[in-house]
Amino acid sequence: MTDSAQSTAFAAAGFAAVDADDEDVAASPAVLDAVIPDSEAGQRLDKVLAALFPQHSRSRLQQWCEAGLVCMGGQVAGVRDKARAGQVLQVTVPVAPEDTAFTAEDLPLNVVYEDPALLILDKPAGLVVHPAAGNWSGTLLNGLLARYPETAALPRAGIVHRLDKDTSGLLVTARSLQAQTELVRLLQARRIHRHYLALVWGRVDTAFSVDAPIARHPRDRLRMAVVHGGKPARTDFTPLAQVETRWGPLTALHCKLHSGRTHQIRVHLRAARLDLVADAVYGGRARPGVWLQRQALHAARLALRHPLTDEPLDQVAAIPEDIAAFWAECGGRAGQIDPHTWPVSSD
Repeated sequence: MTDSAQSTAFAAAGFAAVDADDEDVAASPAVLDAVIPDSEAGQRLDKVLAALFPQHSRSRLQQWCEAGLVCMGGQVAGVRDKARAGQVLQVTVPVAPEDTAFTAEDLPLNVVYEDPALLILDKPAGLVVHPAAGNWSGTLLNGLLARYPETAALPRAGIVHRLDKDTSGLLVTARSLQAQTELVRLLQARRIHRHYLALVWGRVDTAFSVDAPIARHPRDRLRMAVVHGGKPARTDFTPLAQVETRWGPLTALHCKLHSGRTHQIRVHLRAARLDLVADAVYGGRARPGVWLQRQALHAARLALRHPLTDEPLDQVAAIPEDIAAFWAECGGRAGQIDPHTWPVSSD
């Protein structure tokens, strides 16, 4: 496949190309300098700064000045200081958090499968997959860049799909551009089979599917919702076991994705009027005494054909201790939620 064809494939999948040579451009603070002209002598310093450095807003320059990042004649200067002709003004432009998002960080990664083309990782709850507002460092992407430097040349360091911060479990990432291109195609063709365990309040006796479009919530921009005109999404739900608890019936569900929309399982459970245990966003009313600190959702099994060799890959991530302990406390047995027993296809 040519470079241009690969770029087209990534664009179609919503990936922006990453130029590895540009990743560290803003890693160090920039220093701007200019000599104060005679015409600006005696003027307030913030006004002079705005005139000499028009690429930055006056309010931003005032903030930097108040933070001690502006010097005049080698001395820290304040917003209301008077400009002195002939003196050198220096402005240290701080590094924005997003400018260092694509930096390598030595983070623990639980790699359950790897070869020269791809990785399958078991992500713990609490780990963000990709840098974004509020999480510009300490993400899975930062850890990939440190452990697998070759991923710096790939869009999003080889990441092709994500898990929510507080969802644990398996995801696949690429180590080469060819593998990433093919993984994106497999995702689009629904040939990467992703299976989750969910614990929900209520009694579910029969398997069911939710086929409902998902988009940003019309009033709460931090949530997703079933919205007419949203992106198509389907999830299959199969009950594994039920237990009676002091909070009412609890059902363990095997969830199979047929698409990969943001918060898909959580939104579809909400649409089915089922409360995901300990989901603070979509889980309905709180149950006092439930000690689980994150939603009871785990990407327990992932199956696919290898994008380069066509060999079947089928990986299982053990049920995390917190979910397993909560299920056991409620009277459930480990064998009831064992993902090894689930029917899975890698075709």
